[in-house]
Amino acid sequence: MNQKQNYLLMAEYNSWMNEKIYSICKQIPHEKLHQNLEAFFLSIIGTLNHILIADIIWLKRFSDHPKNYSSLDYIRSIKKPHSLNQIIYDRIEDLTLEREKIDQIIKDFILEITEEDLENSFSFNNMKGEHFNKKFSYIILHFFNHQTHHRGQVSTLLSQLNLELGITDLLVLIPSFDLTS
Repeated sequence: MNQKQNYLLMAEYNSWMNEKIYSICKQIPHEKLHQNLEAFFLSIIGTLNHILIADIIWLKRFSDHPKNYSSLDYIRSIKKPHSLNQIIYDRIEDLTLEREKIDQIIKDFILEITEEDLENSFSFNNMKGEHFNKKFSYIILHFFNHQTHHRGQVSTLLSQLNLELGITDLLVLIPSFDLTS
């Protein structure tokens, strides 16, 4: 399996998990979603906003790639979030719509990149303006790992509210390997 196939699997996993989480969150009263549960981003809505914000920030960086990926045109048109704990969508319905749009963009972006792209370096500035030059494939790996990390926090917050996500393992999406072929 090449790197791109791995990242396509991660893009599908990202979308699948977000659908699971958001379907449960739509059933939670607004006040409960905003309740300070003493998480790093305080609440469920705060954590979900953070995941979206981080995705947008990284996609904005990717949109500056010399390849000028067309899948990121929408990202180029939206405003960059000003902080990692910003609440850009207060209502779960609005957050869900943007999350679905961004998840599709992520899938399209991964389809657009090439193995050669992944082997090259990628230059970017962090939120403090510090410059970095790193292998593109590792940055994509970090992008997906960050999402998984914070969705784990949301899973814990939901569990504290006695809400269960069910199976969350990536293993569910990994295709079976046919030894007879």
